[in-house]
Amino acid sequence: MKKFIIEDDFWDIFPDAKIGVILCKGIDNSIKEETQYLDMLESAEKQALKHLPDENFSDNKVIKVWREAFQEFKTKKGARSSIEALLKRAHNGKGIGAINPLVDMYNSISLRYALPCGGEDMDKFAGDIRLTRALGDEDFITLGSEKSEPPYDGEVVYKDDEGAICRCWNWRESVRTMLREETSNAFLCIESVDPTRAEDLEKAINELAELAEKNLGGECRIAIMDNNKRKLEIE
Repeated sequence: MKKFIIEDDFWDIFPDAKIGVILCKGIDNSIKEETQYLDMLESAEKQALKHLPDENFSDNKVIKVWREAFQEFKTKKGARSSIEALLKRAHNGKGIGAINPLVDMYNSISLRYALPCGGEDMDKFAGDIRLTRALGDEDFITLGSEKSEPPYDGEVVYKDDEGAICRCWNWRESVRTMLREETSNAFLCIESVDPTRAEDLEKAINELAELAEKNLGGECRIAIMDNNKRKLEIE
């Protein structure tokens, strides 16, 4: 039985973090129309602006909390959280392009709630998936590259028995496990380091699960991981 395990070395740095998880089984992630979810994304981009009341982008709380989090471990130079990348595009009026249904859905939820969201193909996992500190020798090839770029020793990563799945916590994902049209079983997560946003996280995770079931079929199971719940069976 495969598990999702959040290791002690992660909780040593982020004792107040919460990770919302959705396990989607038997979904149809194929693209029916190229523009199917563009309206959803465009609406989410507009809603995202409410999280950016300060004209100085980096002074907004939803940006600052993740920049501060990334200072707690060694990161690749210039690496930023996935939510900062999405919010910067919304802030600058640059659209978020459609990728595939499930990615479009989690990007829209990420924007609406200003929380990092990610997703992987569960059938591509080798053994358990762990949120932990890297050893520094994990294989990692990201989209658009053919060369492995292992994480730094001590970098926060998602990893399995074959290598890193996502570097710098939620910065860049591996091409090996990324969501594709043929994905039928998916692991989704929404992350928070701000203890005042527990209610937002719960709303976001429930809304994303409902979207996936309504539009892609299958069944979704939800769990929220914290310092007291560190392991979850995912099969």
